[in-house]
Amino acid sequence: MAEAAVPQDAAPPKKSKKPLLIALVVAVLGGGGAFYATFSGMVGGSGETAKMGADDGHGGGAGAMASVAFVPVTPVVISLGEASSSRHLRMSAQLEVGPAYSVEVTHLMPRILDILNGYLRAVEVAELQNPAALVRIRAQLLRRIQIVTGEGRVRDLLITEFVLN
Repeated sequence: MAEAAVPQDAAPPKKSKKPLLIALVVAVLGGGGAFYATFSGMVGGSGETAKMGADDGHGGGAGAMASVAFVPVTPVVISLGEASSSRHLRMSAQLEVGPAYSVEVTHLMPRILDILNGYLRAVEVAELQNPAALVRIRAQLLRRIQIVTGEGRVRDLLITEFVLN
């Protein structure tokens, strides 16, 4: 008749917080390691991608100047027609290329000028007068030039003059 009295209000034994702390430390270290691996180019891209941050020609490392060449594009003057208040469009540009490709791109300059003339003549005068349209026009011209010259030869199109007279 003597039963052991088990209290009803007894709290269960506390669980250890040690596994939670270990999981938290492992998660932080894993996240930091993943960030470093991605940022340094070991994962998600070649080492070339990581180097672009330092040597992309935008104020980067010492090799930035050696990895860029500029090919001048002959200035283009296009008549816009009688319906517009402006009679001519004058555009000057430079092509940013790798130094190994500057001779090849210069050799293809007549084709590049043909692309520029053809596209700019097709653009509406009202769109040429819109200042925000220059970004879209530049992107369209760059893509067409890259198709003509071959992938990887022309990095960028730098418009140095865009004047409606």
